[in-house]
Amino acid sequence: MTEVKIGLETHVQLDTETKLFCGCPNQDAEEPNKNVCETCLGHPGSKPRLNEAVLNQSVKAAEALNCDINEDVFFSRKTYFYPDMSKNYQITQYEVPVAENGQKKVNVSDQEKTINIKRLHIEEDPAKMQHKGGNISDSDYTKVDYNRAGTPLVEIVTKPDFESAEEARAYLQQLVQMLQYLDLYSPESNYSIKTDANISIEGGKRVEVKNITGTSEVEKALNYEISRQKQLKKRGREVEQETRTFNSDISATETLRQKETEEDYGYIFDPDLTRQELDTELQEMISESLPELPQEKLRRFKKEYNLEDKLVESLIKDSEMAEDFENLSEDLNTGLVASWMTGEIRKVLNYNELTYRDSSLSREFIEELLTMVQEDEISDRNAEKLLRYEASPEDQDTDLDKPEAGKEGLGPRVIAEENNLLKADKDEVDEFVEAAIDENPEPVQDYRSGDDEALNFIVGQVMQRSNGKADPKTAREKILEHID
Repeated sequence: MTEVKIGLETHVQLDTETKLFCGCPNQDAEEPNKNVCETCLGHPGSKPRLNEAVLNQSVKAAEALNCDINEDVFFSRKTYFYPDMSKNYQITQYEVPVAENGQKKVNVSDQEKTINIKRLHIEEDPAKMQHKGGNISDSDYTKVDYNRAGTPLVEIVTKPDFESAEEARAYLQQLVQMLQYLDLYSPESNYSIKTDANISIEGGKRVEVKNITGTSEVEKALNYEISRQKQLKKRGREVEQETRTFNSDISATETLRQKETEEDYGYIFDPDLTRQELDTELQEMISESLPELPQEKLRRFKKEYNLEDKLVESLIKDSEMAEDFENLSEDLNTGLVASWMTGEIRKVLNYNELTYRDSSLSREFIEELLTMVQEDEISDRNAEKLLRYEASPEDQDTDLDKPEAGKEGLGPRVIAEENNLLKADKDEVDEFVEAAIDENPEPVQDYRSGDDEALNFIVGQVMQRSNGKADPKTAREKILEHID
């Protein structure tokens, strides 16, 4: 079997109010080069000043990755002759990073694998290159927007422990989930996660593929690069040590430039930034503030709740959903809550392109609704209608009437009563059944002649007449009582 070695360098843009070394807003701007200052633009005489929030966030990530945290850290200048870094160097950490020697346990195809973390450090993001008329390799010209220059990054570097693209993808998915639990990253924000991958085969030269965005793109880029290197080896050709980029339009890597060595960057201490002490007290405070992380929650949920593995895995994808699940399960059937949260609720959220956190579905609303379902006061169909109603934007049309008092703050029972959605009683069901039988003599006769599908049609007519208020099982039983 061909030996594949892959190491990943993952750059996480942090959500802070200001940039890493200045007071400029750390956010997108519609106008290019708006959120900039002398420090962002690298003007002579400008002095960087460290954002302490970034330092604390990096320690939080390091603690979660079981890293050894260095008590005394400092910054270096990395020689960087490129238009997106106007100072001609990047402020980063080299000799002494925030943390080293960590571990991340990853579940891959129901097997647990330990990925060793080599280092975790802070650095500034360069400006954004805008290639016009093509990509980086064939564009007509390039513009530079410095709004992004100085954005704080945490870079997480692994050892070459991955043996396949599948393992790399699983690691990134679970790393992103962990960062969400730590409130260091949100997929809904404007901040991004990019990955550089280093790939070699059977001791051959290492190729770096830069700036891959998204877990699925990483898997595609790695699979292509592994295949490319295997083909070169098969033909007796040597793999060149180089830096490549991933062209997502054609799902292929392309040559970017010759691979630099560490010596090429000419690292020196940054004289404008003082050493930073990460004392034991700070580390302990941050460590104690860590939430229960996804893998820990996964193991506990599997132990405490009698649920299928797929339900548990779906629940923990979102920390807020997992927390509400636990609270709701104290008074409601655990299986019911899990099924609705990972089924109907997630379906409604996906339809509206919302996360659980950002939706208008409160725990109180869900609890009242699921209580009605558990007490058999409302059908599943109509309960889902109420979910769609509550989760939809105010200006979005739904198939429910908005109460005169407005939608805000109303519970599902009030909305259900306003729209006549509560389950019909037995007498009402009898009326719907009798009407459906009287108006559909041919399907009734078909059923009596042995056509079982005709019964489903009559049940459908009852459900239509009742506006979903009738229970399908009860309706079926009533129909059979009348026509058998």
